[in-house]
Amino acid sequence: MDVLADIHDPAINLAVWQRMLDDALAADAARLLRFQCEPLRLELAVADVAAALPGAMVAAGWPPAPRIAMDMALLAGCLADVMACAAVSLRLEVITGDACRKYHADQVTARLITSYAGPGSQWLCDGDAAALAAGVSPDQVVPEQLQPGEVALFKGRRWSATPIIHRSPPIAGTGQRRLVLVINPAEPECLS
Repeated sequence: MDVLADIHDPAINLAVWQRMLDDALAADAARLLRFQCEPLRLELAVADVAAALPGAMVAAGWPPAPRIAMDMALLAGCLADVMACAAVSLRLEVITGDACRKYHADQVTARLITSYAGPGSQWLCDGDAAALAAGVSPDQVVPEQLQPGEVALFKGRRWSATPIIHRSPPIAGTGQRRLVLVINPAEPECLS
């Protein structure tokens, strides 16, 4: 997880922690993937995340998933440590279609993303991102893709003139589902 701190290097717009989910976490994710719950959205102090998540998930209609809740709290803490912020906004969602299918950069300072189950986010190397910006068809660029369990920290437009260009993997009509966690710093001064 220390690799996430590499995001502070001006030449880096994406840091990836290449982790694999343990069996218990993968089982929790597979179970949640079968449900079609409303997205869980929270904004709270990092110190409150671990205690608040289990109850917030159940209140939002999610089945109990203690391993996912613990991991979400761990990842919120990782983001808070790297970005030096005391609060985060968090979203957990089952995605069944092409959520953000067009290549884009997020209007945030930084964003942590992981797919607990299903295909991970896709991103472009700087050369392909520049080619796309110059007018090349999206079909002519070759995206990289996160694997389930890997954790990515993206630089957004509010931090960098060269943010990471990415998209959700196109899954509409394939029957695939994704369980995705997104965490953003909740405070604009996180970079100071």
